[in-house]
Parts: sequence; structure tokens; C-alpha cells
Amino acid sequence: MSKEVFDELLGKVGPLITKVDTHLRMSIGPAERLAICLRYLATGDSYATIAFSYRVGRSTVAVIVKEVAGAIWTALVEECMPVPQVEDWRVIAAGFQERWEFPNCVGAIDGKHVVIQAPANAGSLYFNYKSTHSLVLLAVVDAEYLFRVVDVGGFGRSSDSGSLRNSAFGGSLRDGSLQLPPDTVIAGSERRGPLPHVFVGDEAFPLLDNLLRPLPGRHLTRERRLFNYRLSRARLVVECAFGILSTQWRMLRRVITTSPEVTEFCVKAACVLHNFLRRKTIDMPSRTPIARSTDEVTPTLCDAPRMGSNNATRRSIQQRETFCSYFNEEGAVRWQANVV
Repeated sequence: MSKEVFDELLGKVGPLITKVDTHLRMSIGPAERLAICLRYLATGDSYATIAFSYRVGRSTVAVIVKEVAGAIWTALVEECMPVPQVEDWRVIAAGFQERWEFPNCVGAIDGKHVVIQAPANAGSLYFNYKSTHSLVLLAVVDAEYLFRVVDVGGFGRSSDSGSLRNSAFGGSLRDGSLQLPPDTVIAGSERRGPLPHVFVGDEAFPLLDNLLRPLPGRHLTRERRLFNYRLSRARLVVECAFGILSTQWRMLRRVITTSPEVTEFCVKAACVLHNFLRRKTIDMPSRTPIARSTDEVTPTLCDAPRMGSNNATRRSIQQRETFCSYFNEEGAVRWQANVV
């Protein structure tokens, strides 16, 4: 992060983290408070190490990290990670078509386990299949490795499917309130009729009308293996985004010793900072301009109740078969036959 970018970030976050001087003591300035929080996110060093570096108290570092991480999310989320609307989904779909040759794809979805120290009296809630304790970061990523939707705080024992089912995003996906574009006919494939806009995920996710997962089984035909390859190729953007995130913010490569509440603040701050820096790298505007009437209410993702089973419907299965046929016929690329 260059000095110019730091100053720009300070201009956005500074008003939220500035403290008032009193006749008893001088407050720590917003620039130093921001630097302390960024140091923790970027290195994952202990509070004691950071306290020695900045010559402040350990408890002071703990308070600063929690407050500034929350302020970073509040200051940047509307600019760098707004709730996508119809035009935003269309731009994302165009990006996947251009870069990954996957039509009608509005995002790649996956979960990441953020390793934490076992919270007191938590039992096995945070204990995951990797035999560590963790929080789950569920994310939707576009073709430019930008996080479009994040849900942090799922218990580590939950699978990706369970985290999706219990998240606000998963509830909106099932009830159709995500404002996805209407079904669209793929250019050059008019005979197949309109197909829905879909998210792509791995085998851990359920098959839904707007969520594609690979075809199951080991002994698959060549056509089905080609479909799985094309889907996995588009889905890898979320894996790459997680890799970029953990490389920039190395807190995610360590065992985080803070409380789950503070960890959630820090992970959300790291995700929105990832977008803030990534947009400057790819020279992308903060969000897609959308014409909106003055009385229109901006949609939000609301808390969702627990959902039912993950059984796929016949419509979902038929749509996946249509995509499979498309990738083996008019949607085929010249090099895919050499890969599978």
C-alpha cells in the first residue's frame, strides 16, 4: 500500500476513528490507529509485538484493532462491496463470458475456514473437519477476483452447504430476492431457449435453479467430464481470490487468537480492503452506475431462517444438462479436447 493510497484510505476512515484530546492525555491520532490495525491485518503479529513497535499498551492495541476494523467495513462497504443489483449482475456475467467463456455466470461461490483459537466454553461448534477451530468465510467472487458478497461468522463445524443454507445470501438465493437478471438466450444457442443466470460452486454445494455444481461420479462420459472442467475453470476465480486475500492479509495464515466477534470484524475488513486495493489495480469504478428513481428503496440482504433439504429439482437437473450440451457443442472451445 503506497503512501497515497494510505492517505486516501485515511480520508475515508479517519472521521470514524478520530478521538478527542482531553486535559488528562493526548489521544492517539487516526493515522497511527489505522496503521496499527493494518499492521495486525497484514502480519497477524501478536498484540504484544505490535504494542512494542508502536510504544502503546497491549490493551490499547486490542481496542484499536476492534474499533478500526469495524470502521473500515462501515466506511468502505457501500463503495467497494455494495449489494449487487440487476445491472451489476449483468456486468459480472459479461466478465465471466469474456474471460472464462462461461455464459450467464454471475459469480463463483466457495467457503474458507479462518483458523482461530478455540473459544472458551464453545464445545465443538467451531471444530472443523481439518481438526482445527475456525470461522467460515462464505464468498461470491466475480471474474476480476473481487468479492461481491461475503458472509462471515459461520461455525467451523458447518459444511459449505450448511453455511450457505444458514446465510442471508443463501436465503435470498432460494426465495429469488437477489434481483438476478431474467433468463437469457445465449448468443449462438437460440435453440436451447432462455437459460438462468447461475453461480458456480464445487461438490459441497447443492444443485439449485441458480447454482450449478459439477456432475457427480467417477466414471463419467467425456461430455460430462468436459462440463465439469469448464465449470471448475470458472469456479477457480474464488480459490484464486482467497489466495490473493491471504497473501496480502497474512493474519489469515495464522491462528487468530482474538474472540470470534473481533475475528469477524477483521475478516470483513480484510475483504473490503481487498476490493479497495484491487479496484485500483484493474482501474475499475467503485460500482456500476444505476439509474434509480428517487423513491426506490435500496435492497438489502436480510437475515434468513434455517432452510430445508438440499434436494435438487427436476428443473435444476435439466438446466445443468442443457449447460453440459452447450459446452460440448456450440459453446466448445478449441483447446478443451486436449485438456480432458
